[in-house]
Amino acid sequence: MTDSAFFDNRTSIVKDDLVARIKAGDRVSVAASAFSMYAYQELKEQLADIDEFRFLFTSQAFTKERPPKEKREFYIPRLNREHSLFGTEFDIRLRNELTQKAIASECAEWIREKATFKSFGNEGGMGNTLLALEGALPEDSGQKTTAYMPFNGFTTSELGTGKSSTSYSAVMRLDAQNSRNYLQMFDRAWADPALQDVTEAVIEGITAMYQENSPELIYYMALYRIFSEFLDDISEDVLPNEGVGFRESVIWNKLYDF
Repeated sequence: MTDSAFFDNRTSIVKDDLVARIKAGDRVSVAASAFSMYAYQELKEQLADIDEFRFLFTSQAFTKERPPKEKREFYIPRLNREHSLFGTEFDIRLRNELTQKAIASECAEWIREKATFKSFGNEGGMGNTLLALEGALPEDSGQKTTAYMPFNGFTTSELGTGKSSTSYSAVMRLDAQNSRNYLQMFDRAWADPALQDVTEAVIEGITAMYQENSPELIYYMALYRIFSEFLDDISEDVLPNEGVGFRESVIWNKLYDF
């Protein structure tokens, strides 16, 4: 029987328990707001031999729909969720180790082989966050279902190996019965026809980290990221007035000339 346990990610950390409990052939299911390739790196050896990895974004991420103008301010948190692929704001040290390309390449290959990512649309969502391990064999064979919650993000912070935005937080490993109950809830959500499979979008986002791109493309993408909201709303009424002489300004002449 699975015993409950408490992890403060100081004296006891979630990663250590997962390393001990993830077995070959397991299915790992996660409902969380973010996925980081650095968290994958922390559990790479264990995740290599699992049967399946299911990740459910608890709020909209990587879907094709864009919010209407009146809800545009809520688009920023979504972008933050998507950018977490490359680590959170607390993974600066990891990003500075110049191993991003290798980690991204390994993570993308693993996702292609093992993982499926789904997301809710505009109106959907899931209140509970968890990580659940499900044995490959039936429950009565000795394989157990183990769930951890709250599990807000598949990140180094939540695993207890990186810094966190909160000084005091905790993750619980649930007992066997509650673990099964929460896994059943996840299964119901996973089967919701309103969910969208966003696996390819996640892979595309990660592969962008290690692809060799021309300086011109990087420059264009940077400008698009900065001005995309402005470009959506542009019209002839708001086009720049060349009469003010902005083409002769220092800033204009600093821009890259294609």
